[in-house]
Amino acid sequence: MSSDPEQSDPANLTGKVLIAMPGMSDPRFQRSVVLICAHSDDGAMGLVLNRPLPEIDFGDLLEQLEIEADNGARLIEVRFGGPVEPGRGFVLHNVPEHGNDPEGRLRIGQDLAMTTTRDILEDLAHGDGPESAVLVLGYAGWGPGQLEDEMLQNGWLVGDSAEELIFGDDHDVKWQSALRAQGIDPSLLSAAAGRA
Repeated sequence: MSSDPEQSDPANLTGKVLIAMPGMSDPRFQRSVVLICAHSDDGAMGLVLNRPLPEIDFGDLLEQLEIEADNGARLIEVRFGGPVEPGRGFVLHNVPEHGNDPEGRLRIGQDLAMTTTRDILEDLAHGDGPESAVLVLGYAGWGPGQLEDEMLQNGWLVGDSAEELIFGDDHDVKWQSALRAQGIDPSLLSAAAGRA
């Protein structure tokens, strides 16, 4: 059990996924699955999990950053993480359950973290680094109370994260899989929000 009060707060969504409901009005988030990386009274920050950027090659990005890749380089997938700061990169990766978190690493759960420092890219360029990793450009951000308001307006459903949602590459089925994991048949959802 974590002794971190934020992690034990049931209202804290860190490590959970948001699943866009069919009535999602923002086209950037329609049918999206978003991993919440940080959530507090100050707002929330998350990364979209099911929007690949096939036009951006990891090897080309390394070259732009003047990081020389070895023959054994681990060429990871690049994804759209959200509309905020689209030029900023985050490596979402697995980590050992215990151990120190170096500067630039935010632990999202027991075995998941997000790193923003150049050294993880250098490790991957040399065939080292975490076993599972993706590079995400940009992020989704919410101000104080904004995410909670969107949830009350039936914009998002909250679910548990899963390795396949985070690291899997079959993006066409992630939204439906996330809904089914919550016991919801996507074909039965309506875009119309109702009030009882």
